Amino acid sequence: MKIIDLTHGICENISVFPGSSLPKIEKTSTVEKDGFNESMLTILSHTGTHVDAPRHIFSKGKSLDEFSVDSFIGKAFVVDTRKINPKEDIKIKDINKESFKKADFILFYNGLDKKYGKKEFLTDYPVPSKELIDLINVHNKKGIGFDVIGLDRLENENLDLHKRLFENNDIINIENLSNLDKIIDEIGEGLFTFVALPLKFKNSDGAPVRAIGILEED
Repeated sequence: MKIIDLTHGICENISVFPGSSLPKIEKTSTVEKDGFNESMLTILSHTGTHVDAPRHIFSKGKSLDEFSVDSFIGKAFVVDTRKINPKEDIKIKDINKESFKKADFILFYNGLDKKYGKKEFLTDYPVPSKELIDLINVHNKKGIGFDVIGLDRLENENLDLHKRLFENNDIINIENLSNLDKIIDEIGEGLFTFVALPLKFKNSDGAPVRAIGILEED
């Protein structure tokens, strides 16, 4: 078994969505003064590698704490989008049909995770077409995930793809994943076990996750 960490660490200079607050990490107790170390984390629910719930977009949408824990674990494969023009959509024809049939999660790798924490991270990237989002919903997948800042393009303030994904489906969307290229290097578009467990708090519209990929040895 091989486990690959697919999560960016949280610090005070990470990439955040334009206009969002950066996280703050404050030392509130120290071993020297108090006999133990403790820190206060001030973060938005969509900080770092995180998951969106339908509640993120719709006030009556399902919140993360209402999902069963097995909603965050399943078979996944990675779609390599590095050769797709950032101004173009990811189309159904770009998806491996056999892996799609068997997968619970479809993850998209653009390569921007290597620029995380730098201004270059907030740049253009291809996004799924409306038809691809509809196909994912029709097949009742557990979720989708990306190594970029969002499902929609940065200039799409209406969040049309978020709305299309969440409007009639209890599905999750993971953003700011990392190291998906390591999955591709190992197994291409093959299936692996994907785990993205979010912090559990009441009425959560989103939450940071520790995402990992588990590859089984032959």
